[in-house]
Amino acid sequence: MATTLSFFQLNDVHGYLNLHQELFYGPTGPEYRPCGGYARIATLLQQWRQQYPASLLFDGGDTFHGTRPVVDTQGEILVPILNELGVAGMTAHWDFAYGPDRLRQLVKQLNYPLLAANVYEKASGELVYPPYQVYETAGLRVGVIGLACPIVDKTMPAHFGEGLRFTDGTAELPRYVAELRGTERADLVVLLSHCGFPQDVALLQAHPGVDVCLSSHTHNRLYEPYRAGDCLVIQSGAHGSFVGRLTLTVENGRVTAHDHELREVSADLTPDPALQARIDAALLPYASLREVVGVTATGLHRGTSVECPADDFLLASIRALVPADLYFSNGWRYGAPIPPGPVQLNDLYDLVPMDPEIETVELTGAELRQMLEKNLEGTYSQNPLHQMGGYVKRALGLKAYFKAENPKGSRLQTVFIKDQPLDPGRTYTAAYITAQGVPPQFGRNRRKTGQHVVAVMRAYLTQHRPMVVHPHATFVVV
Repeated sequence: MATTLSFFQLNDVHGYLNLHQELFYGPTGPEYRPCGGYARIATLLQQWRQQYPASLLFDGGDTFHGTRPVVDTQGEILVPILNELGVAGMTAHWDFAYGPDRLRQLVKQLNYPLLAANVYEKASGELVYPPYQVYETAGLRVGVIGLACPIVDKTMPAHFGEGLRFTDGTAELPRYVAELRGTERADLVVLLSHCGFPQDVALLQAHPGVDVCLSSHTHNRLYEPYRAGDCLVIQSGAHGSFVGRLTLTVENGRVTAHDHELREVSADLTPDPALQARIDAALLPYASLREVVGVTATGLHRGTSVECPADDFLLASIRALVPADLYFSNGWRYGAPIPPGPVQLNDLYDLVPMDPEIETVELTGAELRQMLEKNLEGTYSQNPLHQMGGYVKRALGLKAYFKAENPKGSRLQTVFIKDQPLDPGRTYTAAYITAQGVPPQFGRNRRKTGQHVVAVMRAYLTQHRPMVVHPHATFVVV
């Protein structure tokens, strides 16, 4: 007898409570239109649940971070909203931003579990969260394994993973698949992962036995499932601009058919009135974020792997006030775009919601080259499990020609600093934001400037009205 079961997917919402701008690629370049918001997501979920009554909704993580109200409340503002959605489970990444203890507090308030088979207490070696959960629906036993993002203790600020150890899931996945198939008698096995799309595909191809992978982290908009062996992999964009649906037909313990939809959470969806009222009330203390602080003639986004106008603006703002040879931010993917037109204070916080203090550091040319090669390996590694998330480091003051396809340590071809070839023995001063901009193993004489990046961006907009951002071609693929 055939059984039908649907999975609904949210991933990488990054704290976007309300309708916001989203980036789309059109025939002549970037296009923008409003999407998202939990009240519209709730409406879509209600429609789907009527149409697909046997269903489970999962959240892939990057939930409790990404907008100013969420960061300011350390995720608290989201808890009552998330508890209205009927989520079955989640996993995590930036959710560790306020430290492991704070995430535990948040999870205790949720009416669903956080699943992570790859997060251990360093001291005891014990798992921090349940590795999986079995759900019974549509007459099926569905085992769901969670994998949190493995880079938390490797490239994120140290306090994110304090006292914890994260693995890439290579050892855990086959173990728990076997346990679910055997002891737990699961009819279906699902991987809820925040490892990233290339990483998930590599894991699934090496370790068969998973039926469905709900992938996150890399912000892929998959308009049809990817097959990794016998496993169907979906990922549903970012910022809550999309919700994914995968409907399976199951016969005798086998998936015999599937139907998939990546639905844009468009502005014409009527928001759920009760949830919208809750969101509006929660955001009342943040009304000042709607202040218009400038005008941009250039669309600002982070939708490109090598350089992007949003960080070109951010780094130009720092350069205007902080003397240095070089300027760095991280290759973040998150952050709703800012179309040409008025810029609100809220838009600046969307780019860097934690509003870090700008710091300076001294780097030798040899260290600089090593840092850039490390970043390129983390972005383009030929082994997906060695990719560390994010895009190419954002920079100003240098010009680097590189080959993305080269092996580790050999991608940089030529590097110039202020039109002069990089000198391995020379010391350069770099201004940066967060430990992801210049990781702590590089450089010396780190100094705080007393300048915070949101105020610096705001000052730059005041001086450039309207602001025009020209590409700097800092990194050039050859």
